[in-house]
Amino acid sequence: MRRSLVLTASTAVAALALTACGTTEPAADPAAKTSAKITLTDATGTTVTLDGPAKRVVGTEWGAVESIVSLGVDPVGVADVKGYTNYDSAVPLKNSPKDIGTRGEPSTDTIASLSPDLVVATTDLSSAVLKQLRKVAPVLTLRSADASDPIGRMEDNLDLVARATGTTAKAAKVKKSFDAKIAEGTKALSEAGLDGTKYAFADGYVVSNQVTVRPYTSGSLIGAVSERIGLKNAWTVKGDKNYGLASTDVEGLTGLGDVRFAYIANDKDGEDPFADGLAKNSVWKSLKFVRKNHVTRLPDGIWMFGGPESMEAYVDAVVDALTK
Repeated sequence: MRRSLVLTASTAVAALALTACGTTEPAADPAAKTSAKITLTDATGTTVTLDGPAKRVVGTEWGAVESIVSLGVDPVGVADVKGYTNYDSAVPLKNSPKDIGTRGEPSTDTIASLSPDLVVATTDLSSAVLKQLRKVAPVLTLRSADASDPIGRMEDNLDLVARATGTTAKAAKVKKSFDAKIAEGTKALSEAGLDGTKYAFADGYVVSNQVTVRPYTSGSLIGAVSERIGLKNAWTVKGDKNYGLASTDVEGLTGLGDVRFAYIANDKDGEDPFADGLAKNSVWKSLKFVRKNHVTRLPDGIWMFGGPESMEAYVDAVVDALTK
């Protein structure tokens, strides 16, 4: 289930029909006070021209939707609203946007019916789908992820959406809050003597009673944030060039050694791949971090491919888990 969540459109975004326009930054933001055209260049090299700050905005990927909501804009349409609600409670929807279909195959007809000013998509969508969307409305395509600079990519995507929606002042506040949370988390771990602790984060899924583990390497957003607060990523496997994710099995965990291990599952997925799927596995039970009870399931609702506010929730969760 986790694998499909990312690979369908992240690898991997939500929402339903709105009866009123989305909101934007208060008038204090200069970009929101002018109706002058806005010209942007997106991740595909396409020039996007808007008549003014976009108010009726559609998001096709959950990370993009989170950015929209974090900036104070209520999206009129979101892909897989139910999924977003289940997996991203750190930045909940404040309205009832129209569900535009799946993240991998958003409905062009449904989006057209919303008369959006802007569709925010990602490079996880095929060029053919993006081409169809551009026939309906201006499309701002974000690069979904970048393992060479995951945090920079997250913040650049936020800034690009902010410029399109006239909410640059709000974006600055969101990034400032994220920086403050990083500093807070770093201090808490240092004071607890945990600076430099070997740490491994993963998620997993079960297929035909076999558990596949997905390591989050240093190139993942979670991995980068973990290192930013002073943890040492214990994964040595190579992640993909975008999301920094890898794949292994329970045998691949034997090389981690004495680490603190954390993962995110979700009750909506049913079986917990670690607590349930590996409960009787002899290799799992023999691992040093399992025997020392250094395994933590972090709270549901932290979207691992989200924006600054999801990452703030992650910092709070991991610091709480390690300092108990």
